[in-house]
Amino acid sequence: MAARRIPLLLSRSFTSSSPTLFSRGRDSSLCRAAAAAAASCGYSTASSAAAAAEDPITPPVKVDYTQLLINGQFVDSASGKTFPSLDPRTGDVIAHVAEGEAEDVNRAVSAARKAFDEGPWPRMTAYERSKIILRFADLLERHNDEIAALETWDNGKPFEQSAQTEVPMTTRLFRYYAGWADKIQGLTAPADGPYHVQTLHEPIGVAGQIIPWNFPLLMFAWKVGPALACGNTIVLKTAEQTPLSALYVSKLLHEAGLPPGVLNIVSGYGPTAGAALASHMEVDKLAFTGSTTTGKIVLQLAAKSNLKPVTLELGGKSPFIVCEDADVDKAAELAHYALFFNQGQCCCAGSRTFVHESVYDQFVEKANALAMKRVVGDPFKGGIQQGPQIDSEQFEKILKYIRSGVDGGAKLETGGERLGSKGYYIKPTVFTDVKDDMLIAKDEIFGPVQSILKYKDLDEVIQRSNASQYGLAAGVFTHNLDTANTLMRALRVGTVWINCFDVFDAAIPFGGYKQSGQGREKSFYSLSNYLQVKAVVTALKNPAWL
Repeated sequence: MAARRIPLLLSRSFTSSSPTLFSRGRDSSLCRAAAAAAASCGYSTASSAAAAAEDPITPPVKVDYTQLLINGQFVDSASGKTFPSLDPRTGDVIAHVAEGEAEDVNRAVSAARKAFDEGPWPRMTAYERSKIILRFADLLERHNDEIAALETWDNGKPFEQSAQTEVPMTTRLFRYYAGWADKIQGLTAPADGPYHVQTLHEPIGVAGQIIPWNFPLLMFAWKVGPALACGNTIVLKTAEQTPLSALYVSKLLHEAGLPPGVLNIVSGYGPTAGAALASHMEVDKLAFTGSTTTGKIVLQLAAKSNLKPVTLELGGKSPFIVCEDADVDKAAELAHYALFFNQGQCCCAGSRTFVHESVYDQFVEKANALAMKRVVGDPFKGGIQQGPQIDSEQFEKILKYIRSGVDGGAKLETGGERLGSKGYYIKPTVFTDVKDDMLIAKDEIFGPVQSILKYKDLDEVIQRSNASQYGLAAGVFTHNLDTANTLMRALRVGTVWINCFDVFDAAIPFGGYKQSGQGREKSFYSLSNYLQVKAVVTALKNPAWL
């Protein structure tokens, strides 16, 4: 397993020669099958329709962990209640998972508090902490395919994506943070007087973390990795739609030597378990990834309780700007990927495709062809590019936005309806003649719906791109260095991808402007989320120098 090449997470480059999504994965025959399927059929033909209608493939994994993880032990919820985790391919129950509520959050926080105040984790050397995290990464690599199968079964994303990209990147992220553990250090500073001044970077304490359902395992890594590297203890709430992979890998983390109470997992619903965690007086820091609406509630609960600091990674409506010098074939391919990847369920999806008027018609033709060739079906089947949406609520929400686009006057080029009669599959959808005031151009749809907008010049597209409540990311396609420099500085977003999209290396910070959040995830910037800075000033007697 160690020899597997780990690709850049989710990345696609404009300058590459039409790469397939898994071209750097382990099984090139599956990649060839996907390419052949995409070349020979559209979702409206028998192939994708049949793929969606077939009996679902039995996942190659068992569900062994469905309880809460508190103080190193899997336990039932205090109430004894459970909730169903559903298979998005069918709506059938995968497993019944312990439903954590306020009392369970109290138990988990107490365990985390004791582990921080009295336990070995913050007191062991940083090097010892790094060795435990590295052992965990080795276990992730060893169990790569089982973890990927759980992720796909619970979430609906293609198994090839889980196994060849997301689980390896999770492993990479933990190795990255293991490397940081023994490199966190303070500074010394000069003072205007006979004083020695130093700063200490101390772990913040008990970190509460709430992760979403679209990338459950990766968001686990983004949150847990830096918190552990800094010496903190954790209470993490999983999304109620996707609790299974976090429970599985948490067992592996304890096998690697993590002391009891350092990481606690509570599965449950936002208004109960999530609210209890956000408002808990013994939680020292909170990190949340999810919608902007829920993020505001989380921030309010944190402020009204003990004013704990909060990191928020929220929604987006990212512009994808195709300039007039575009190679239209490559631009259309990258725009397609930027929107449809992960069933369109990405906070940074390029969901406003701005195309210069000189290449607009040609681009639309290419975009429609790509959408019609996209292979939709059971995510455990080789060559599938798009699985089902996460659940019935999200499925209905997407269809509602599609209807609003039609009613609002946008031109529905292709798609626009469900695929098959079972599960939550939606045909890849493309709208043209989209105007900025339409809901499909303003709201975060979180689904496979591409909105293509026409623009005339740079000043116009800058103004329109920035006229959004969101500011998470943007994509720019151009060969002109001056154009690229102008746009990278003018766009009010946390990430600008130039001639590429969705490059998520562990060392690249991620976060948003405006209502897309506050703070940064990944990279060394994320460490500051989990550290306190303490100034220590010592008076000097007769110093030899100052």
